[in-house]
Amino acid sequence: MNNVFAAYIAGFLDADGSIYVQLKKNTSYKYDFQIYAQVVFCQSSKHKNFLVKLCKEIGYGYVRERNDNISEYIIGDCEGMMCVIDITLKYLKLKKEQAILMQKILNQKQNIDSADDFVRLAKSIDRFRELNYSKKRINTADVVKKHLIEKNLLTP
Repeated sequence: MNNVFAAYIAGFLDADGSIYVQLKKNTSYKYDFQIYAQVVFCQSSKHKNFLVKLCKEIGYGYVRERNDNISEYIIGDCEGMMCVIDITLKYLKLKKEQAILMQKILNQKQNIDSADDFVRLAKSIDRFRELNYSKKRINTADVVKKHLIEKNLLTP
C-alpha cells in the first residue's frame, strides 16, 4: 500500500471511522467474556459501492448495510485490524491513541495465560471508555475480576 493511500485511509478513519474494543459476556469463552474489537468505516448507503471497493483493496473485513441508510466497512479479525493500524498510525491525528491502545490490546490478547492476565487485559480495554464516547459500558475490569473470583478462577 502506498503512502498516499495509507494517509487517505487514516483521514477516513479519523473522520468517519471508529476503533473500539469491549468485553461482552459470553460463557462459551474460557473466562466467560469475549474480547470484541473492530475497526469500522461508515458512509451513507449511497456510497456503499465505494466501501466495497475499499474492502477489496485493503483485503480484510466486510461491508454491511444498517437499517438507518448507513453502510459500514467492518474489520474485526486481529490480522486485519493490525494491518490497518500499522499502515495508518503515522498519519492518524484524532484516533492515534485508540490505535496505539488497540495494538497493545491485540498483542496482550495473544498472551493470555491466566485469569490475572485476562483482568489486566480488561483494564486496558477499560481505557477505551475515556478515549471513545462509551460511557455506558457495563462489562468492566472490575466486573470481570468479581466474576472470576466468584468462579474461583482468581483469588481475591
